[in-house]
Order: sequence, then C-alpha cells, then structure tokens
Amino acid sequence: MTSSPTSRRLPTGLALLLVGLLVAVATIATVAFLRPGLVGLVPGLSGAGGTTSDGQPFAVSADDLTEADGLIPGGTTLDDTNLPGIARLDASLADALREASSDYGMEFVITTGWRSERYQAWLLQDAIDTYGSAEEASRWVATPSGSAHVSGDAVDLQFDAADWLSRHGAAYGLCRTYANESWHYELRDGAAQNGCPEPLADASSDPRQ
Repeated sequence: MTSSPTSRRLPTGLALLLVGLLVAVATIATVAFLRPGLVGLVPGLSGAGGTTSDGQPFAVSADDLTEADGLIPGGTTLDDTNLPGIARLDASLADALREASSDYGMEFVITTGWRSERYQAWLLQDAIDTYGSAEEASRWVATPSGSAHVSGDAVDLQFDAADWLSRHGAAYGLCRTYANESWHYELRDGAAQNGCPEPLADASSDPRQ
C-alpha cells in the first residue's frame, strides 16, 4: 500500500520537533548548571525581549558595549569620574583606593571598575566561548547577579598597583578576592585591623554566585 504524502512527512516532522526539544533542554541545562541566577538573564529563557533585570537589551557583540556600560580606555585613573566605570564605584572603595594611591606615590591605573549587567553577561558568554565550557568560564567570570563589578564594589588594576596592594593593601582595607586573579581588589571590613582573609580559589567558589 502506498503511503500518503502526509504520512511520509510525519516522521520527519516528529524528528525535527524532537531535535528542537533536545536542543532547548540542553541549552537550559547548560545555563542552569553554570549558575541558577543566570537562567533569568539569558535571552529567550525568561524576561521580555532578552533584557537584563534593569531593562537593558543584551549585548550581542563587543560593538554593542559603550562607556555607559563601564568600558574604560587604557590609562584610566580614579580621577576620570566622567566615565561611569569610575563614577559608579562604591564611594568607600574609591576613597580607599585614592588614599592608597596617594601613599604609593603614583596614580593607580584601573583596567575595569563598575560594569553594567549586560557588559558582565557578555563577558560571561565570551568566557564560555573562549574556555569551551560553562564550568571553566565560571572560574574566571562572575554572573551579572553575583558580580562585585556590577554592584560597583570591585576594581581590576594594572600589575604595578596590584603588586603594591598585595603587600600593603590590608592597611587600607583593600584585599585580593581570588587566588587566580591577582588584579581584582575589593574593600573588606576589618582588614585594616585583622589583615585580609585568604583569597578564594576562584570566582566559582564565591558564595555570592
């Protein structure tokens, strides 16, 4: 008996539907494995139109990011308060950095400070692409919901400033956060009296994630 055109196409349609469902499940599983909080920050998984929690559209490429997202040019210092990446740092962190920089005798060069959620989300996706897995990426880049850069509570510094702070930063409450990131510093309560806590192994072991 000859099959009708409809019956011949049905298995193909079902197969395509099955493949589509498997891809969708795999995508959601990968994101959920990385960080539960990231599920709400990935376009198509939740939220209208693929936006961050503050209503900004996700960055598809680096070209979508601007100084308004926290991008800063080379040679940026704490005096460059016209840049949101500096202006939106926590005031206490900025004051501690200025005091330390004054005692150091040179301006601290900031490579990154405050970042928008969409900037952080783009960095995370870029890290997944670079390292080949969500697990490895999570060691180097925090989620937008857990990043101290997004809250304005962290800076990344050029080597000379970071090296000086590794020896003197505790006196100003400035501490290295991660063992695998010598450039990343945050303000820690009590560090001036008790010293800095031991750095966490990497961002994946940070309880804020």
